[in-house]
Amino acid sequence: MKADKLKAVRRRRRKVRVRKLIFGDTGCPRLTVTRSLLHISAQIIDDEQGVTLCQASSMNKDLRDSVEYGGNVAAAKIVGAALAERGKSKGVEAVRFDRNGYRFHGRIKALADAAREGGLKF
Repeated sequence: MKADKLKAVRRRRRKVRVRKLIFGDTGCPRLTVTRSLLHISAQIIDDEQGVTLCQASSMNKDLRDSVEYGGNVAAAKIVGAALAERGKSKGVEAVRFDRNGYRFHGRIKALADAAREGGLKF
């Protein structure tokens, strides 16, 4: 199997393993992270209702000016802080963190730390 296919298969396995334990409800929704080479995005989801409560991304118009390049740790910190602010305005106090199969380091960790500093509890 080619290296890129193998990498995708391993991530999918990690994603399933993590996701079967995490379920966001009304009291404590799920914060999920998606990253690409150029951007990072995160959203807070209520799985009981099937609704996205809020989202933040390095592609958003209001964040695009402050984010020079969306694929680095600095952009992840800005997105995490913005998501925490939007979540707090929607009344979200605590979330369950879904790393979506990504390893918890680098951009994923920076986003989580910025969200914690913004007032969200994990």
